[in-house]
Amino acid sequence: ASASGGARVTFNGKSAVSVPPGRELDSDPIAMDINEGAPYAISAFMRPEQRIAAWHRVANQLSYVSGPGNHTADSGAEAFRGRFTQYVWTTALSVDAAPEATAIAAIGDSITDGMRSSLNQNRRWPDVLARRLAASGNGSTAVVNLGISGNRLLNDSPCYGDALMTRFGRDVLERPGVKAVVVLIGINDINFAAMPARSGLDCDYPHASVTAADLIAGYQRVIAAARHAGVKVFGGTLTPASLPPQRENIRLAVNEWIRSSHAFDGVVDFDAALRDPAQPDRLQGKFDSGDHIHPGDAGYAAMAGAVPVEALLNSVRR
Repeated sequence: ASASGGARVTFNGKSAVSVPPGRELDSDPIAMDINEGAPYAISAFMRPEQRIAAWHRVANQLSYVSGPGNHTADSGAEAFRGRFTQYVWTTALSVDAAPEATAIAAIGDSITDGMRSSLNQNRRWPDVLARRLAASGNGSTAVVNLGISGNRLLNDSPCYGDALMTRFGRDVLERPGVKAVVVLIGINDINFAAMPARSGLDCDYPHASVTAADLIAGYQRVIAAARHAGVKVFGGTLTPASLPPQRENIRLAVNEWIRSSHAFDGVVDFDAALRDPAQPDRLQGKFDSGDHIHPGDAGYAAMAGAVPVEALLNSVRR
């Protein structure tokens, strides 16, 4: 494999690696220059018998596929005629930085993943937040996007990954440099009970009904884990999704608890930033991507604008 700039990637000194099912491996460190905001490419050669068993489905970023043969050293576009909008094989690029460098994690579902934002434009709310931090003169704090479309707080999915409660330790607390996290999760927990069961692969299984109390108990477990690890945790209110009354009442009860319980170290009121004042169960038209659940680019920018940056940075500095 090779990284942008032609740096050769090795694993324990070897150019090839076999990854056991369900596992992940870190490569050896790569010495290369990096520039803030610049895109980077990682090329990997997979033999014909390899099959993609896991991938990040909603990347909103193009990946390129070559024709047959090993093209990891090719820097031109000629060999890479295929393309798709998922991330495969590589899950993260970890940058060794100065000792004072820190990270803020954004974890949640498709709204953090950036579903229906503009392709290849980095217009997800964590992207816009990262640019806000850079513009404020804070160049030593990164934002790590850990959103997974379809993810739930309480239940695993055959397609949408481990429940956030389950993956929180691995994805957030064990990640180097993370000092604070913004959690936005729960709409899928509320909605999936109403989804029709499907034969074969049922991505929404289990179709578990949840109450506001169930979700609050899940948030409390996440908060306790973060506190134990010394990571500050900010709760994001659930955004409008044009829900029927029974489900809307759960969303409202959860948001009231997030705002008033003081259980989190801080609150990010995404709901207030996006809702239509005349119809608060709905997104404002200018923020709606068209499906009445996911924001468009303007909505994601409004979400990033709702993050209390000073409070977040103060929690990181402690």
